Amino acid sequence: MIQAQATNPVWLHFRLPAAFMLLLACAFGSLFFGQAPLQSGEVIAGLFGSADIALTTIVQELRLPRVLIGLCAGASLGLSGAALQGLLRNPLADPGIIGVSASAGLGAVTAIYLGLSAMWIYAIPVMAMGTSFIAIVMLFALASRDGRVLTLILSGIGISSLATGCISLVMNFAPTPMSLRDMVFWLLGSLENRTTEDLMMMLPFVLVGWALLATVGQGLNALALGEDAAHSLGVKINRMRWTIVLGTALCVGASVAVCGSIAFIGLVVPHIMRAIFGSEPRNILLPSAIGGAILLTLADIATRLPLGHTQLRLGVLTAFIGAPVFLYIIYRARETIR
Repeated sequence: MIQAQATNPVWLHFRLPAAFMLLLACAFGSLFFGQAPLQSGEVIAGLFGSADIALTTIVQELRLPRVLIGLCAGASLGLSGAALQGLLRNPLADPGIIGVSASAGLGAVTAIYLGLSAMWIYAIPVMAMGTSFIAIVMLFALASRDGRVLTLILSGIGISSLATGCISLVMNFAPTPMSLRDMVFWLLGSLENRTTEDLMMMLPFVLVGWALLATVGQGLNALALGEDAAHSLGVKINRMRWTIVLGTALCVGASVAVCGSIAFIGLVVPHIMRAIFGSEPRNILLPSAIGGAILLTLADIATRLPLGHTQLRLGVLTAFIGAPVFLYIIYRARETIR
């Protein structure tokens, strides 16, 4: 045990730069993939605006915002998952557990149902973020009185179930097959056709969420020893709990509002990072953000690979990646779950 603690900082110092370099490589590599394959010289010229107008437009206005949005969304989901798993002390916790993801989806399908998305290009993200904040208010109203983790989880499950039922209701009354198709495609998640304006819309909320979650590492370490030990160490558990909930809601709500529903990133990535960086909650927050950005970027690259006349949706791919890992986590944790 003493030997593991002594070597842990060396592992951290070695792996964090390697993970960051891998992130940069994935982000830069993502710029090469699309309907018009580009060479490295063309990508660099397009980034710095030294190419022709068409090439510069492809790189700066189409591919670069898509990459940056994917990085922000992946980092937000990974960081939120790590924080929630540390708070609930359960490797099966997921950002969707507080109901924000489903609530954002409800706002998006409502915008499509009402035809607002046809009148205003930003109707879907604005409505999605609006309903996600309604979910936050409901969660605070339901669970803030006693502050127990069980109340928080049950409230989140209830909000998520209500939002999912409302989504089904809206889809059931879709006025046209085309609007139903748009709802389904949005719920499947995608980074296609995202713009700089979408990035600017999500970035303020994501940055505030990151700032909130960056403050809870020490408290999560203390909480890992138990609530009584955390109290004795001066950790204000109730304040930390709501800091994590609000930070997660901001990160996930903004990400889902722009990218659609993306499953399993917040569940799978912290588990992988825990195997690499150790089980100390504070030490996996930043790696989980980096790992989430890497995984979502790689998944987005995979969706751009040619598959005949059909395009693979991002949420479908992450579900195929995450579901087997989720089952493996349950298998490994079956003794604990009992």
